[in-house]
Amino acid sequence: MAAKIIIRAGGSMRAGPERDMVDDYINRANLLARQTGFLSVEEQAVDVRSCKSREEETQKLFDSIPNSALCFALDERGKAFASRQMAKTLSQARDEGQAEIYLVIGAAEGFEPSAIPASARKWALGPQTWPHKLVRVMIAEQTYRALSILAGTPYHRD
Repeated sequence: MAAKIIIRAGGSMRAGPERDMVDDYINRANLLARQTGFLSVEEQAVDVRSCKSREEETQKLFDSIPNSALCFALDERGKAFASRQMAKTLSQARDEGQAEIYLVIGAAEGFEPSAIPASARKWALGPQTWPHKLVRVMIAEQTYRALSILAGTPYHRD
């Protein structure tokens, strides 16, 4: 069974250089998706403007994700993955029949730690604090990089 990779983020991104970069990396990733055994790579923006707290934002981001999906919360308290490790994790999930893989980015203030589902794996991009828009760019790029590793393209260099 082929898996779908979904980058899910709180809030929307307006036109601008970061939006262009996210779109470019998702388009590139989709060119590799089928040949690496994935259905597609897509982005989902979740409107969190009506939420009154960080906890409510976190719950809204995770609420509609199926329990059967593999879910990664991009969280500074998570584990850092090297690019090859991310590629291996995605391919293992695909090989185990995972239908959907979610990479969830919190809203501007991040996640409320107590509201992150226990089943979600926490993934950190390192010890730094990153602007929300750049996290979206970085996750889109890392998804493309992981698929390029699986496809054997020369994009990634160790």
